[in-house]
Amino acid sequence: MSKFNLMSYLVPPEDKMFFTLFQDSAEICKKSAGLYNQIMESGLTDEIKEKAFKNKKKGKLSFKLILKQLNKSFITPLEREDIQYIAVQLRKINKKIIKACLNLEVYKLYEYTEEMKEQALTLVKATEQLSVILSKFKKVSDVEEITKANIAMKELESHGDEVHYKAMSDLFSGKYDALTVIKLRDMYKEIENALDACFYVSDAILNVVLKQS
Repeated sequence: MSKFNLMSYLVPPEDKMFFTLFQDSAEICKKSAGLYNQIMESGLTDEIKEKAFKNKKKGKLSFKLILKQLNKSFITPLEREDIQYIAVQLRKINKKIIKACLNLEVYKLYEYTEEMKEQALTLVKATEQLSVILSKFKKVSDVEEITKANIAMKELESHGDEVHYKAMSDLFSGKYDALTVIKLRDMYKEIENALDACFYVSDAILNVVLKQS
């Protein structure tokens, strides 16, 4: 039996809560990504804004719960630095997505480019994959399963890079005024950062599994 599997039996039951809290955070990220994609399809509404604010609060609360659990746990199933890193990145994903949702109104952007729409779809897939990875992590799956999931996430992250490159090329083609360039560049960057953070979480989980296998 691997060291990682052995740890799942040795740690106190309450410390397994970290895996549940990670999964909860990932679900919040997935819902936020869904909201952003919904905006790309049908526009920003008051209902979506309200949901975005609620998801922002939920993400913040989930992050605090992880830190609270970390502070009160004498024995943890993972190294404390790994727990904190994963929690921070999960919060970052949600914050970036919500910021992008709300900035559409701040920047008075009511028409969305094809690259924005493609980024949104990629983000939905990445957050869905993130939930899959964390569910495997929670069940203490073997290295092979986590590795396959991480490869799938890397492919999504690479596709996101391609979309971002295409978006930047179009942005500086000369067909946009200076103010629109600033607005769109910021929007692209927020979603690109969220996609990167999805991969960072995935990669961190793989590293944890490799260390403890």
